[in-house]
Amino acid sequence: MQDTHRLSTRHPQLLPLVLASTSIYRQQMLQKLQLPFMTCKPEVDEAPLANESTQQMVQRLSLAKALAPAPAFPDHLIIGSDQSAVLNDHPLGKPHTFSNAKAQLQSFSGKTITFYTGLAVVNTKTGDYYEKLDVTKVVFRTLSEQVIENYLTIEQPLKCAGSFKSEGLGITLFERIESRDPNALIGLPLIALTDIFYEMGVELPLAPQNTHNDTE
Repeated sequence: MQDTHRLSTRHPQLLPLVLASTSIYRQQMLQKLQLPFMTCKPEVDEAPLANESTQQMVQRLSLAKALAPAPAFPDHLIIGSDQSAVLNDHPLGKPHTFSNAKAQLQSFSGKTITFYTGLAVVNTKTGDYYEKLDVTKVVFRTLSEQVIENYLTIEQPLKCAGSFKSEGLGITLFERIESRDPNALIGLPLIALTDIFYEMGVELPLAPQNTHNDTE
C-alpha cells in the first residue's frame, strides 16, 4: 500500500460526503460503511499520459475525479477512485465483443493479473487531500475453452476490463486473490478509505480510533 497526503490540523467530522462515481458497484461498496453520501459523475479525460506508469495513472485520475466536481461541492469530502489491470506490464482494456473477451480470458489461464486501484479523498473546504494506492493480484485457474465460453454466455462481461466480474460468477475463475482488501478488486478499497477517514478525523458509525473503554 502506497500513500501520499496533504493535510492540515482541521478535522472535517460533519462535512457531507460525495462519491465521484456513477458505478453501482462502488456505491454498494461505500454503503458498507453506513455513512450517508451523494454521488456525481466526474468529467475527467481518462486518456493516459505519455510515459506514465499504470500506478501513476490511477493515482492521477483518482485525484482528478475527486477534484473535478469540487466547484459544485465547496464544503464536502469528495471520494475519487480509478482502477486499471495489467498482465505482464500490458494494460487490459474492455473487450466489447465476445471473441475479444474469449481471447482475453484464454490469455489469463494460469496467469497472474495485477490490479492497481487508486483512491483520493479531497476536503473542498480546506483544500486538504489524501491519496492511497491498493495493489491486488489475481491468480487465475487453468481455464478450459468450454468454461470460458459458458462464463461469457452467462455473465456477458463485455464492458468490463479483463472480461470478468469479480463481484459475480467471475470469482469462480480465480485460484486465489492476494490483497489487503478484497473490496479493492470491485473498485473501492474500503480499508484504505477507512484509514483516510480516521486520519482526517472523520467519525465512522463505530467508535473513533482513539476512543477507548473506561474500566473504572
